[in-house]
Amino acid sequence: MAFDGIAVRAVTQELNKKLSGGKLEKVYQPENDELIFHIHSKEGNFKLYLSCNSSSARINLITESVPNPPAPMTFCMLLRKHIQGGRITEITQKECERIVEIPFETVNELGFSVSKKLIIEIMGKHSNIILVDLESNKIIDSIKRISIDVNRIRQILPGKLYEYPPVQNKIPFDTVTLQEIETLCLCTPNKLPKALLNGIQGISPIMAEQLTYGLSISSEIPYTPEEVKRTAQIVYTNLCKILSNLKVGNVCPRVYLNTAGNPVDFHVMPIQALEGVYETRPFEEVSGAIEFFYSHRASSNRIRQKSTDLEKAVKTHLDKLYLKKQRLSEELLKAENSEDYRLFGELLTANLHLFKAGDSQVTVINYYDGKELTIPLDKKISPSKNAQHYFKKYGKSKTAIKEKAIQLEETAEDLNYLESISVFIKNADGLEEVEEIRSELIEAGYLKKRKVYGKPAKTKPAPKPYTTSDGFRVLVGRNNKENDHLTFKLASSKDMWFHTKDIPGSHVILFTEGKDITETAIFEGAAIAAYHSKGRDSENVPVDYVQVKYVKKPAGAKPGMVIFTNNRTVYVNPKLPQVQV
Repeated sequence: MAFDGIAVRAVTQELNKKLSGGKLEKVYQPENDELIFHIHSKEGNFKLYLSCNSSSARINLITESVPNPPAPMTFCMLLRKHIQGGRITEITQKECERIVEIPFETVNELGFSVSKKLIIEIMGKHSNIILVDLESNKIIDSIKRISIDVNRIRQILPGKLYEYPPVQNKIPFDTVTLQEIETLCLCTPNKLPKALLNGIQGISPIMAEQLTYGLSISSEIPYTPEEVKRTAQIVYTNLCKILSNLKVGNVCPRVYLNTAGNPVDFHVMPIQALEGVYETRPFEEVSGAIEFFYSHRASSNRIRQKSTDLEKAVKTHLDKLYLKKQRLSEELLKAENSEDYRLFGELLTANLHLFKAGDSQVTVINYYDGKELTIPLDKKISPSKNAQHYFKKYGKSKTAIKEKAIQLEETAEDLNYLESISVFIKNADGLEEVEEIRSELIEAGYLKKRKVYGKPAKTKPAPKPYTTSDGFRVLVGRNNKENDHLTFKLASSKDMWFHTKDIPGSHVILFTEGKDITETAIFEGAAIAAYHSKGRDSENVPVDYVQVKYVKKPAGAKPGMVIFTNNRTVYVNPKLPQVQV
């Protein structure tokens, strides 16, 4: 990802042109590391997005709507107090660093004009958003507080003087001279891109390669003095061309896509190493390219990040349950082989005269088959107590068979439930789905309740809609609670219910609406059920289907757990219909 100093320069120029002089009307904080500003300027109304997420730190304008928490977080309330209602004087970049500064002119509680500055540091895992008082240069607060335990050199805490990140002794890309580039070229050609990267401030690895465009850099033989001058001139010319385009705002933002249509990289100008290799999607504005890149690169990554703790918690519980099931099965098998204890007790009782206390074993005739049988004894107890001991073990084993069988059944139910949850997490394609699954796990006691700011927003069940090729409406549950709502609240008794056979997955309802069900609808409904299951990546998946009236929910069963009769089974390949609602 090329969010380097050059990209920051381009986006800063764009933001300054559109937002300079604008009024900050609203501040939102959708996540712990994200901010959204609603700004009204002479150019119009804009939404400014700021993120210090370690994998997607950035600043750009957005057009999409982002859901907000029901109540503001602490840093959001602080920004509302200090800069909401203020005006942006300008937006600047710190030299050629990935640091953007937004000064605000606002009024304090006493009516005096004060100046505050919001500093956005876009530096990977060290990214941060910091509010500073301009007069004293003291930190008011930051979205991430950095204590001395985390960083001994630079702390970001309220009340401390703000200091810029330590310099790396690089030459800013907008002031580097031809002579300085010649010095950087005193290396072997194959190390030239790295030398440029380590010597010039504000360029990324891919931009360092861009500066060497037109050169052969595979050799390991050092440049001659003449080659150094010629190489430095080409690098300097390429850099000057980039700077010239930046100064006049002549940028060509573009996103590079792989064959699957997923974003691979983006930049504010063509990257020769990527041109022709990947599909290129140009944009008129830098913010548009940035928004497209991050929203398409990971709607999936974002969902994966938000669901990581869910996957970990479910996996931990599943591992415990698999171990419990194994141990219960072993104990049950052992208990089922307890008839020997009864036999030992009977034979010892019938032959008490043949042994005495202190014997370690006794050999008796088994009157069931007439063969000799050697029985182990406890030396410390009397013959009669040895017999009672075996009867007691037999009684315990008989009780254990009942108890272990019940525990095994309960464990199997828990396993089925959590395996279905695991499937829903894997198949989730929206943050709302992830949060609903989280709520379900909290209600079931598998996760601790998180601290929520304000009252949590109520969500209504929203099963996924599809339409078969012959016009039947199909709904798919996105989690277990939605499965229950779909099957027992929305569906009528004559509608058709689908579920993968012995495979965790969603409940799928095909609504007949008074029409005769067709074979096409059955196979397409089954294919949808297979797609929304653990067997999504398999072939020839078995799917049970039956009218809803034959589906029942046992008393006390977990969400989504049902029993059914009169079912039939078809084998299909997972697939969604071409016609989707």
